[in-house]
Amino acid sequence: MENKFKEGEVVRAKVNPNQNLIIRRYIDRIYYCKIQEKPKHKDLVYFERELLPLDINNIGILTSLNVIINK
Repeated sequence: MENKFKEGEVVRAKVNPNQNLIIRRYIDRIYYCKIQEKPKHKDLVYFERELLPLDINNIGILTSLNVIINK
């Protein structure tokens, strides 16, 4: 099974679509990501189903859903 995202690619997490993440490593179906604005921050870990490609067209929908869910 091939991974959907490559190392160095910018993605977003479904739980926080406003934050850009950079894929650092992919091991055993787990993505290790760095926050683009805070590279010194510890790695965040996600499964593929929890990540979204960086697609500007969908960010408005995702942001509004995130606001509704977190209220």
